[in-house]
Amino acid sequence: MKIQLFNISNFKVDGGAMFGVIPKALWSRVYLCDENNLITLTLNSLIVETEGHVILVDTGWGDKQDEKFFRHVHLHGGEGLVSGLKKRGYSNEDITDVFLTHLHADHCGGCVRRIPGGTGYELVFPGATYHVSRTQWEWASASNLREADAFLDENILPISQSGQINLVDEDGELFKGFSVRMCYGHTPGLMIPVINYNGKKLVYTGDLIPTMAHIPLIWNMSYDIESLKTIEEKKAILQESLDNNYILVFQHDAHFECCNLEMTTKGIRVKDKFNFLEIASYPA
Repeated sequence: MKIQLFNISNFKVDGGAMFGVIPKALWSRVYLCDENNLITLTLNSLIVETEGHVILVDTGWGDKQDEKFFRHVHLHGGEGLVSGLKKRGYSNEDITDVFLTHLHADHCGGCVRRIPGGTGYELVFPGATYHVSRTQWEWASASNLREADAFLDENILPISQSGQINLVDEDGELFKGFSVRMCYGHTPGLMIPVINYNGKKLVYTGDLIPTMAHIPLIWNMSYDIESLKTIEEKKAILQESLDNNYILVFQHDAHFECCNLEMTTKGIRVKDKFNFLEIASYPA
């Protein structure tokens, strides 16, 4: 197995929205904000090669929407999706599988682009199978007032129309060494990858634990559909990770990529922080 991590782009969101009921006086001590209360997040994507599959985990915002749309997310920095892949030796055609943790715009928008010089849309990775949980697909297709601005037709419908979608129904191994954990608190059918890599298990925490600062059980996003479910799901995966010395890999943390855990008087907390390259260099 070969595994790499790269940042598609940075973006900004309101810090209060990212930490829900936690007062700014507390969260701002561990995650800095600017004068407008905005914090910087990353869009870290995984590339996993295993037994003939080249798997891309999440694809970022994409670039289909207009300037007004992107003005609110303040995109900056990062390597870009296609250029980040190219830097690591992959073309769009090399990607065999796109694994989407869920269908919010910042996670799936890069799957689809406008047809150059024409009308309509096309898949960015034309030969790939697109893996989404059935629960999330049905939830996003029905839409709802709370998430309407996150589930965008131009991001989702072209995937369905392509016939290249695989709907995942349950936890389990999807590829050799690459398993799925279903969650329902952030949005129904969020999929968390758990990857066996050279004797270690890596948990790509996605929007269940978007940054290292979200490890405390009640430090959660206001975007979560069911906060109590998020707490229970975090509690379970953090305890399992502590018991088995798993490594957490963060999708949105602009400051830290990975950590392991320890038990403290305040509960499960960060033990060691490190860069993803330290994992990727583990001897096989």
